[in-house]
Amino acid sequence: MKVVIADDDMLVSMSLKTILEAEPSIEVVGCGKDGADAVELYRKNRPDVLLMDIRMKEMSGLEAAEEIMKIDPEAKILFLTTFSDDEYIIKALDIGAKGYIIKQDFEGIVPALLAVHQGQSVFGGEIASRLPALAQPKNEFDYQKYGIGKREQEIIALVAHGRSNREIAEELFLGEGTVRNYISGILEKLSLRDRTQLAVFYLTNA
Repeated sequence: MKVVIADDDMLVSMSLKTILEAEPSIEVVGCGKDGADAVELYRKNRPDVLLMDIRMKEMSGLEAAEEIMKIDPEAKILFLTTFSDDEYIIKALDIGAKGYIIKQDFEGIVPALLAVHQGQSVFGGEIASRLPALAQPKNEFDYQKYGIGKREQEIIALVAHGRSNREIAEELFLGEGTVRNYISGILEKLSLRDRTQLAVFYLTNA
């Protein structure tokens, strides 16, 4: 498994590299000091997982993640940060990050990386306990007014929780092409541009 690390504290990056490379299946192919480095290293190395801090100079991890998801919508991004702000967690979900864990949990980093590599979403215990409340609909939205049925509502929720088209297809027993068609139709009905806008819509208006 190829991993790129991005953290503005180089001591943390080197420590993470040492921890990760103690696992025989992990190879750290690059270390960056900010979001711009993360984008460039991702573009160059196409790692299996990007392990990235959120608050960094020049370009934040969240900004970098948005750029990377444009390059590769299937990118597997795991945020590792000291900050558990609700705003950051919601934004990470909106972008489609596969995980969000707290730096203090060093023992959990390797298992989290391995899980993300295998296609799972991983959130640290403190984060996971808050996800249901964060994902609660803020207002009652009249889907029927926009011609959106129950299956489409299920797809919207899964998009908002960072699932890829393939994962949605597997969960709902649909073809991947069918899921793409559903999402295109939903975006058109709601006058939204892309998946990110759809995720934000769900978390704020659903």
